[in-house]
Amino acid sequence: MAASPAGKQLQRWGRAYFAVQAVAGLAWWIAVFLSPAVRTATLGSLDPIAVAAFDVPLFVIGSAVAAFGVRAAAVVAAGWTGIVAVALAGYATITAEAGWGVLIMFAATACSGVALCFVLLGRVPTGLIVRGPFAFRPASARRTTAAHVGATLGQMALFWGFFLGLLPFALVWLEQRWTVSLPFHPMTVPAGVVVLLLASALGVASAVTMSSRGSGTPLPSAMPNRLVIAGPYRWVRNPMAVAGIAQGVAVGLILGSWLVIAYAVIGSLLWNYAVRPLEEADLERRFGAEFRHYRDAVRCWVPSW
Repeated sequence: MAASPAGKQLQRWGRAYFAVQAVAGLAWWIAVFLSPAVRTATLGSLDPIAVAAFDVPLFVIGSAVAAFGVRAAAVVAAGWTGIVAVALAGYATITAEAGWGVLIMFAATACSGVALCFVLLGRVPTGLIVRGPFAFRPASARRTTAAHVGATLGQMALFWGFFLGLLPFALVWLEQRWTVSLPFHPMTVPAGVVVLLLASALGVASAVTMSSRGSGTPLPSAMPNRLVIAGPYRWVRNPMAVAGIAQGVAVGLILGSWLVIAYAVIGSLLWNYAVRPLEEADLERRFGAEFRHYRDAVRCWVPSW
């Protein structure tokens, strides 16, 4: 099937990324051999000659060839980038070396993956996110409002415990183990506590409003049966997402971790560009003109008073 004009444009963007990656990779290798500081920060005690013997042809040259539209080269370059990122993360975790190299390679892995999708498909297959148990389905109409509210609060406890507790603490441990920590001002802790309390209050209010007024839960597999335009939803279309992102940033401030803050920001980008379009398409399909009017009247991120 021929790619659409938009798909062809994305394919060009994908090839352009691989060209930039090839140049950046070559510049990095030059810096590795010329600067002991760069070599230590990104490779630790690894032998740069041995690593370069594989990385230059598979990463640098592979990316350069992929820039000319060779799909096999794009697959090789993206796949090798992921392998190096995982291997380097294991090495850094064991030895406490090359932490900045891990972060660089994970960033390159994510970007290479997106560029690979552009080159192969002319798009990113975000629709795969809402397949199977994550597919959009209305909640059972037979459940009571109390049952929906209880299920919503239980979901929040699980999600908050994982995304705002377990995962941030794991990132802090890795940040310290990889020696990539940065200093924070002491006032960031009380500021983070204030933001966390306010954002959590917004999250609870939004969740209770959705489940009590919409006869459903925030989960895609049990979505509300009615469009909710009440409580925080009168001012912003996605108050739970706003609350969750603010909570993540607040936890990063409290823990003094730039990596946790980056995780919250990256999560917001993924939600905004991958999940939100799918969710809003489902809402428009189910609620039609009512949702379109709401979408036009109330902004996604910035409150409309």
